[in-house]
Amino acid sequence: MQGRRTAITAQALSENLGVAVRTVYRDVQALVLAGVPIDGEAGVGYRLRSGFDLPPLMFKQEEITALLVGSRMVRAWTDPELARAAKQAEAKILSVLTPEMLNTVSGMPYRIPEFERVEKGIHGLLRKACEARQKILIRYLDMGGQESERTLWPLGMVGWGDHWTLLAWCEMRNAYRNFRFDRIKQVGTLPAHYPFHPARNLAHYLNEEIGIGDKQKPG
Repeated sequence: MQGRRTAITAQALSENLGVAVRTVYRDVQALVLAGVPIDGEAGVGYRLRSGFDLPPLMFKQEEITALLVGSRMVRAWTDPELARAAKQAEAKILSVLTPEMLNTVSGMPYRIPEFERVEKGIHGLLRKACEARQKILIRYLDMGGQESERTLWPLGMVGWGDHWTLLAWCEMRNAYRNFRFDRIKQVGTLPAHYPFHPARNLAHYLNEEIGIGDKQKPG
């Protein structure tokens, strides 16, 4: 509302923010009770009264560019759920920028096309399995065209620009293994969860196995 000259409907707000219309009604009411001068009219929408400014976030221009580029990379390269969250976060950032900063943002030179990628279909499943420490079963096609079935402990996901890999502890090999998303032919979660292991996690792999970690304690 701060960046608009005309009113915006609750329906439009709900679509932009990815929330229910009743959530918009509730949040607007909370803002009004907090003293934010929002005018509303049935059939027209909401409008922030002129002369009112929300406290600005103190971003430098390069910080804004970094945040927006990161947001759009998430939208282009990860799963739909994270993409929606990134879009919502971007809308919140843009809503508190000054007109001058918005004008500069509109000319930002970065563009990240959102192509359809086969691996997007499994990205969310693998992400949630990593977060929940849930074992998965996959059918995988290696570089030589050999197909195998693996039970894995999904530990982390690594983006390489043109592709993603899953770092996992492979029960069949009893070792770390990396699996390209685009070579995973089938994946499903298993009921079992794997325990935390100090020598079987993403931080341990990066620090001790390949020496590119930040030396933070694994968690």
